[in-house]
Amino acid sequence: MADKLTNSQILLLFSNLLLLAVAANTAYPTIPGTGGSDCSVSDDLTPVRLEVYDGGRIYDISHRYTSDMPSWDDTEGLGQFLWLPKSIKNGSLANNSEMKLPTHTGTHVDAPGHVFDHYFDAGFDVDTLDLGVLNGKNLFLWSDSSWGFVGGDYCVFVILIALLFMRVGAALLVDIPRDKNITADVMASLHIPRGVRRVLFRTLNTDRKLMFKKEFDTSYVGFMKDGARWLVENTDIKLVGVDYLSVAAYDDLLPSHYVFLDGREIILVEGLKLDDVPAGMYSVHCLPLRLLGAEGSPIRCILIK
Repeated sequence: MADKLTNSQILLLFSNLLLLAVAANTAYPTIPGTGGSDCSVSDDLTPVRLEVYDGGRIYDISHRYTSDMPSWDDTEGLGQFLWLPKSIKNGSLANNSEMKLPTHTGTHVDAPGHVFDHYFDAGFDVDTLDLGVLNGKNLFLWSDSSWGFVGGDYCVFVILIALLFMRVGAALLVDIPRDKNITADVMASLHIPRGVRRVLFRTLNTDRKLMFKKEFDTSYVGFMKDGARWLVENTDIKLVGVDYLSVAAYDDLLPSHYVFLDGREIILVEGLKLDDVPAGMYSVHCLPLRLLGAEGSPIRCILIK
């Protein structure tokens, strides 16, 4: 019969179906140990949500937006931020959600207009931020626990590693002493050399999992004014990343922001998810939304080995 498939045609069809299944699994990888199917064609429609992709090569350091995530100065968390006014179930052609949330929610970026009204009026919004600062190679993640160095030996090791990357605009992820805010003394003790342009600060906030707690916590770790001033005057850092909703300690909220944002050269990324990221070399990639006129924006940040 003319419509009967030959053996070679059947083999070709099977091969194409196999390639489609593999491609689908690559686009939507499963978490090891969750019992994901080897084939994308399945009656199980349970989505899998990841934090690490491509066999440990890509780390998502942005927080997932949920109604229970912390919101600034709020004891009840973010609350509902997503609605579905048009849905297939109510007769619409497609599902179309609407979203409403503060621009400084979850993992987000600050523009100069956040704390300076004259910058806000002049248009220094998130659309004017330099993507060359927010994205770059050679982020070196170290911690004293990961490498077994303590005290002076640890600092010497950090300096030697950082010097290797100074030609290409190095970046660092540093573990801050867990019992204090980031003061000038703390900054000096880190011995971050000139040439390092991007630093992500991992603090007690990560250990306490504050970004996973609904109630806003004023005891979070952040920069004091003197720590911010020390960074501005003694380093080449242009990207400052922290692991709670504000870069500044609650008791030094505006003064620290003023120091960082006055010169319009430093970009602040707040609310990063830095737990369980192992020591190693990464490139960092952060992309805010192009919100014309907005002084803040949600941002997606990833590390790539």
